[in-house]
Amino acid sequence: MDSGVSSPRVLVVDDDPDVLASLERGLRLSGFEVFTAVDGAEALRSATETKPDAIVLDINMPVLDGVSVVTALRAMDNDVPVCVLSARSS
Repeated sequence: MDSGVSSPRVLVVDDDPDVLASLERGLRLSGFEVFTAVDGAEALRSATETKPDAIVLDINMPVLDGVSVVTALRAMDNDVPVCVLSARSS
């Protein structure tokens, strides 16, 4: 029976396929509707098309880095919450 309540939508962006798959799996199991992107340019397209409730974003990516993605989103008056990730060890 459909309760009429939609799941929160999350866009996960990471160029590492293992990290992307792990985050996607965990969020889906937690009840989120998940969209994915592998670089910053794809993230901007997806954010515009899917209108996520939140974005989980890698900071170091090809094409456009995470800082550039957030800057572009804010320039478009998109104030979606963004959680930034980094796998840098230093």
